[in-house]
Formats: sequence, C-alpha cells, structure tokens
Amino acid sequence: MPHRNTVSWNGLISGYVKNGMIKKARQVFDLMPERNVISWTSMVRGYVEERMISEAEALFRRMPEKNVISWTVMLGGLIHEGRIDDATRLYDLMPVKDVVTRTSMIGGLCSNGRLEEAREIFDSMPQRNAVSWTTMISGYAQNGKVDVARKLFEVMPERNEVTWTAMLMGYTRCGRTEDAWDLFKAMPDKPVTVCNTMIMGLGENGEVSKARKVFDLMGERDDSTWSSMIKVYERKGRELEAVSLFRSMQSEGVKPHFPSLISVLSVCASLSTLDHGRQTHAHLIRSKLDDDVYVSSVLITMYMKCGDVVKAKILFDRFSCKDIVMWNSMITGYAQHGLGDEALQVFRDMSSSGIQADDVTFIGVLSACSYSGKVKEGKEVFDSMKSKYKIEPITGHYACMVDLLGRAGQLDEAMKLINEMPVEADAIVWGSLMGACRNHTNSDMAEIVAKKLVELEPKNAGPYVLLSNIYASKGRWGDVDKVRKKMRHKKVSKSPGCSWIEVEKEVHMFTGGERTPHREHKEIVKKWEKLSGMLREAGYNPDGAFVLHDVDEEEKVQSLRLHSEKLAVAYGLMKLGEGVAIRVMKNLRVCGDCHTAVKLIANVTRREIILRDANRFHHFKDGLCSCRDYW
Repeated sequence: MPHRNTVSWNGLISGYVKNGMIKKARQVFDLMPERNVISWTSMVRGYVEERMISEAEALFRRMPEKNVISWTVMLGGLIHEGRIDDATRLYDLMPVKDVVTRTSMIGGLCSNGRLEEAREIFDSMPQRNAVSWTTMISGYAQNGKVDVARKLFEVMPERNEVTWTAMLMGYTRCGRTEDAWDLFKAMPDKPVTVCNTMIMGLGENGEVSKARKVFDLMGERDDSTWSSMIKVYERKGRELEAVSLFRSMQSEGVKPHFPSLISVLSVCASLSTLDHGRQTHAHLIRSKLDDDVYVSSVLITMYMKCGDVVKAKILFDRFSCKDIVMWNSMITGYAQHGLGDEALQVFRDMSSSGIQADDVTFIGVLSACSYSGKVKEGKEVFDSMKSKYKIEPITGHYACMVDLLGRAGQLDEAMKLINEMPVEADAIVWGSLMGACRNHTNSDMAEIVAKKLVELEPKNAGPYVLLSNIYASKGRWGDVDKVRKKMRHKKVSKSPGCSWIEVEKEVHMFTGGERTPHREHKEIVKKWEKLSGMLREAGYNPDGAFVLHDVDEEEKVQSLRLHSEKLAVAYGLMKLGEGVAIRVMKNLRVCGDCHTAVKLIANVTRREIILRDANRFHHFKDGLCSCRDYW
C-alpha cells in the first residue's frame, strides 16, 4: 500500500488478534505512527482473549484516552480471570457505565456468589435489556435461590429463550423437577435448545419417563436432542433403551455425533453387545474420530468388556503416545479377564515408559492379582504403593487386598488387614471379605461380617443373601428362615438375577425362574432339557447348595435349571451359528453351579462361551476357563 491510514493499521491488528497471533499484532501496534482508541482497545482485547491479563492491564494503564468499550473489555478480562475485587475497583473508577458494562459486572458478582452487590447494580440500572434480566435471574438460579429468581422472572417485561432455559436449569439443578415440569408446560413456544436442556435436567434427577415424554412431543429434533436422550438412558442404567433409541436414530437418517457415539460405546461396554460396539467403532472411523486418545481409551474399554481382548490390544498397540487413561483401560481389562500376567506386564511397561501410576492403576493391578490368584505379586504391588510410588492406599486398594487374601483362603489375614487399616473400612471392603466367607463356607466369620455390613448398608440385600447361601450350603434351614424374616421385616429385597445376549443386533433379556419369560421360553426350556442329558453323560451333577430353599433335590434341580445365564446360553446355542462365540452378560455374580454347567456345555458342544458377570469374565473354551476356576 503506497498510503496507509489509521484504519489500515487497525485492520491489520484486528486480523492478527482474531487469529490469535498476538505477537504479530503487537509488532504492528508498536510500528504505528499514530494510534487511536480503537488501536489500543484492539490490543487490550487481544491480550484478554489470550488470557495474558498482566499485559492487558499494563497497556490499559498507558492508554491516553479510554472509551466505554475499553473499560468494558478490561473489566471483562478481570472478571474472566476471577479477579472480582479488582474488577469491582475498576468498575467504580469508570466515568461512564452502559448496559453492557453493568451486565458484565452483575454476571461476575453472581458467579462469585455476591448476589446482594449484583442486585444493587441491577436495581440502579437506568435501562435494562433482556440480557440484564437474564443474567440476574441466572445468578439467583445458579446459587440455589430459585424462588427469588422466579419472582424476578415473573415481573420481567419480555422473556427470551435464554431466560426460560436459565429458570428451568435452576429448578433441575436443585432437584425441583415438578416446578421445572410445570414451568416447561407453561412455555408459549418450546425451542429445541430448551427441550434439550429439559431432557438432560429431568434425566439427571431420575425423571427418565418425563424426559422421554419431552423427547416424544418434540416436533423437531437436532443431533443434541438424540444425544441427550441416549445419555440419560446410559447414565440411569437403561442400556437397552439407549441401544433401541440409537437404532431409531439411525433408521431416521440422523447422523450420530461424538456425544451420542461415546454414550453408545459406554452402553455397549455395559451390555457386552459386541456387534453394536463394532458398528459404533465404524461410525467413529468414518467420522475420523478414532485417532483421538480419549476415544481409543473408551474403545479399548468397550472391546475388553465385550470379551474381545485381541482387538483391544491391537488398538492399544496403535498408539505410541499413550496417556494414563489408556494404560489403565488395558490393565483393568486384563484384570476383568483374570489375565494376571498380562496385566502385570502392562504395568511394568507403563512404568518403563515414564507414565506415573495413579490410584486407578493400582486398583486394576491388584484386582488382576486377586482374580488370578497371584497373592505374592499382589502383596508386593501393594507394599510398593507407598515405598516406591508415594501413593497412600485408599479403601478401594484395601478392598482389593482383602479380596486377594480372601480368595486365597487367608481369611484371618484379611480380617487382620481390615482391623489395621488407617481409615474406617467401608461396605466394599467388608463385602470383599463376605464373598470370601461364602467361597470358603466360613459361617462364623460370615455372621460377624454380615452384621457389620447391615450396620453400614441396612437396605442392601447382599449381606443377607450371602449369609443365606452359607447357611443353605450347610443345611441350616432354620437360620436361612431367620435371615429371610429379617429381610421381610426390614423390607429388603434381593435384585432379581438377569442375563442378556445379543442376537442379530437385538438384545434378549432373561430373568431367573419364570418371572418374565422370554417369548420363546418353551423352546429354550426344551433346548435346556436336551443339554441336560448331554451334561449328565459328561458327569454333571446339579449342586443344590446354590439353592436357598429348603426343598427336595428334584425341586432344587428345577430351580437351578432356570438360572438366567443358563437360559441365555441355551438361546445362544439355538440362534447363533457354529463358530460364533456365545457372549452372555449377567447383572449379578455367577453361581458355582452355573459356572460348572456352562464350562461343560462349552466342552460338549465345542463352542466358545464368554460369560461376564458383575465382577469379571469367565471365558470357556476347549474344556478350560480363563478364570482357571479361581473365582
């Protein structure tokens, strides 16, 4: 340019600032032959946006003249950095304050809980716009003063979408879903963004049915609507509905975005639905999102929980720069499969790579040692936490050690460890010992542990059930009856056992007994009868110790036959072709009889069966189990 004026120089500075090139902007600023208030304000704004607040302050102090925009930019920078006292002093010095300046100060004070000062500014404003009103209402709502916010909301001259959303979020944030629901119904128009907020707000407060009602009533939905509803189902343990909704989303031609794909991956991990997981992985590849370290960690977890250890390892090996989450995903996955040697090797490789282990790492390693019977190695790892890694064990690590010792039959040492804990043992620690008492039929210690657990979690059915199991295994039916009476008196109910299997991208659920029979229940029972004959020839003898009722042997066999995992395995044999692994998930721990039966089924049918229970995997193949019957 042969001739440059101040506008030209300011345009170049503005371009550099907008592209985050603050050093270039400063070089141009310093070369300017003549600067005006716009030049100075652009540079101050640039430093504020780059979070270089000290440089912004220094330049602001040097400004020969300042207008209301300059003051407001500097004020916003101080507020954004959380320097509210400095912002207040600057605000008091301002010669002219417009509606934007006052609103910025109100927002800053509200974000720091200084509502009285914010209200003073609000009340003194000669003019207010929708943003001013919304900022003050939102400030009250965010600080739990929803009733005050509502009073202001009612007298607001004109409400906009943001105001309604702020009020609704205030109600849902403090759990007042009925008020939120009534306000939502009163809205004259319900924009998509408000509906999405309502879905998440209701869902997070457990009002899943109402969240779905909002979803169903929407005339228009965006990808965030679908993602929000899927996430609600995922977070509230409604995995089957999440998968069903994801399939509906695809059938309607809605392209899944990152949040919904991550939610579905978590659901696939929970349900062990490998086909859906692979399909979601394919979406991530097409969207070019699979190279992200976080996404890869979620994928590794999904494949591990779906029983595909090989695929998880391939994904893990792809990355040269692994973060702590990825290492932990691999260690925890191996632990769930009872692969102690592999988990320990990954732990050693992690240490060699320079990544510092954290609390989660040691939970995974200690669990791996517990599930594979590596008592010596587990003790060494536990001792190294403080001495080598400077990590103080927490209750989760003690629970792993109690589980490790308990599985190995070292119950007295496990009890000694609990008594020597520097912190109070929680229900998870005592629960680990209770499980060991069940495995080793130590009814005396189980009674002591059960009483402790009942004190800690009086509504948890687990201690009562495990104690009943121990009494039943010893034929102490009178004691079983006492435990059951106590459960009835305290209105404690046992969660029903249920298992599920994915066949042709549909998840089929089975419950114990005939509580809610599958639509092909009769055919499944016939299949089990046929399998029973083959199992008897292979030496299978139903273990009535796993039936709680004081009934005859024939009734015990009938009860065992209807355990949900057996029904799911039978259905898998009916529907899945030869060579296809049968993958079954159960919500509770697999009982000893089912473990023996499924192991024999895998052998006599020459099928690979992967059974995942609430704690870990049991991978049956060629007459062997990955847990080595140590579980």
